[in-house]
Amino acid sequence: MIHQYKLNGYNIVLDVYSGSVHAVDDLAYDVIAMYKNATKEQIIDEMLSKYADNPEITKEEISDCIDDVKELEEQGKLFTDDKYENLAFDFKKRNTVIKALCLHIAHTCNLNCEYCFASQGKYHGERALMSFEVGKRAIDFLIENSGSRVNLEVDFFGGEPLMNFDVVKQIVAYARSIEKEHNKNFRFTLTTNGMLVDDDVIEFANKECHNVVLSLDGRKEVHDHLRKTVNGKGSYDIIVPKFQEFVKKRGNKGYYVRGTYTHNNTDFTNDIFHMADLGFTELSMEPVVCAPDDPYALTYDDLPVLFEQYEILAKEMLKREKEGRPLTFYHYMIDLTGGPCIYKRISGCGSGTEYMAVTPWGDLYPCHQFVGDERYKLGDIFNGVSNTKIQDEFKLCNAYARPDCKDCWARLYCSGGCAANAYHATGSITGIYEYGCELFRKRMECAIMMKVAEAEE
Repeated sequence: MIHQYKLNGYNIVLDVYSGSVHAVDDLAYDVIAMYKNATKEQIIDEMLSKYADNPEITKEEISDCIDDVKELEEQGKLFTDDKYENLAFDFKKRNTVIKALCLHIAHTCNLNCEYCFASQGKYHGERALMSFEVGKRAIDFLIENSGSRVNLEVDFFGGEPLMNFDVVKQIVAYARSIEKEHNKNFRFTLTTNGMLVDDDVIEFANKECHNVVLSLDGRKEVHDHLRKTVNGKGSYDIIVPKFQEFVKKRGNKGYYVRGTYTHNNTDFTNDIFHMADLGFTELSMEPVVCAPDDPYALTYDDLPVLFEQYEILAKEMLKREKEGRPLTFYHYMIDLTGGPCIYKRISGCGSGTEYMAVTPWGDLYPCHQFVGDERYKLGDIFNGVSNTKIQDEFKLCNAYARPDCKDCWARLYCSGGCAANAYHATGSITGIYEYGCELFRKRMECAIMMKVAEAEE
């Protein structure tokens, strides 16, 4: 399978199963498009007709181009066969270990964001804070179920985790006190809305957290429209100075300023550039996922605008890179030479198998987006995984388990997409969230184009 597209002056041909990317001239682009469905003579006749006004395009030139394409095919760089499908369904036999937990340290929040999938932190249930005892047991559970894996990850999530900051600190101290004796190395992440960020939080996070995610939706009017305090006031003026101080003191440690765009700001690149102007260089902007009848839900009429926005962003990032003021955009981070192994590219994030969410009470779910749905409760940290039927479903949830992915050129980049989004869109984790697929493919086209441009430089 190949995928061909034109973007930013480049003719790009992606060979899906080898991962080869070719930037070609117009003639080669057209020859490749015909190569599998026409004879050499037919291709030559068609090209001579199409390029009749170009004296440089001769029969010999076209013939040589066809031979070059054939050579690339023989080298396994074009029109390669799918060698991976039979690997996908061996996944159920594999012995998975748990490598990461998302600790729902606080099922409560001090903001009242309208688009919050977690119902303002309550996850459609009661407000609650995780106790140290539950957090301690979660660390022990992760160690016990991680096999020989050394590097383990723990995400502090909510709601708003800083509403239970003392327990966060206690859990980290406990993990640090036992990691060496178990030959483990814990990496912690923290996601925060910023309202409770202070010097103590900054000092702790910059010492202990491998990454922090700072929630900001961009321009003041955009952010304040949906990310309000419990009193109905916007939170932008409160959190921006805190985030600027946080990042200033963070040095070269990882962080992301993460926003959500909606139907209200389909010109979201202006929000990204605004955040860059505030001094933030590590950025992520996610499309909202919500009920179609919500007033801020993205529509199919928005897609052409959003596609254009992603292209604007890619071109501007290339420009800023040349000017010495680079930006990192999460969805454009792609490694075309040494990326994830094929098993990872097929299986995806590992939710429900390698990665699980833990509620304040210690219940286990495949990820944070399933929390509160009793059908997807896997078990708990005290007794382990008891709902093995659901876990087996997630083991088999991969790029080849979704019928709608069969002819999609991007499936080895998205691994079939988010199981939670598919479930909420179709009622099945092996369905697809079609709108998200449209956006993902466009982001991949932009990310690959940027790699082509960087290679040409």
